Amino acid sequence: MKASMPILVLTVAGVALLTGIAGILVWQPAALANTDAGVLAVAMDPHVLRWGFMAAALVTAVATIAAAYAVATVGAAAVGALTEKPELFGRMVILVGLAEGIAIYGVIVSVLILNRLG
Repeated sequence: MKASMPILVLTVAGVALLTGIAGILVWQPAALANTDAGVLAVAMDPHVLRWGFMAAALVTAVATIAAAYAVATVGAAAVGALTEKPELFGRMVILVGLAEGIAIYGVIVSVLILNRLG
């Protein structure tokens, strides 16, 4: 299990790099253009849209994988602690819920990216 940790770290770092590049491409000022009516319209390059959609998908995927790992780790520890002290149930539910919050943060970030694209 310990041998796969550097691979996991490199994967997450690569996905974060791709997401950052996609964010730069999405928020570049050259993507905005004025129309004849004076209304600001978004004229996105198809490559920028592709990177933006990829960024939204990767953010959601990485966040849910991280949340699954956190819930599995915290949940296993919680079950072990509950066998010895059942009165800790409320605290353990809170800890598992905090670990699950990682997935919600990822979904929120991907919705923000998709709103910026459209």
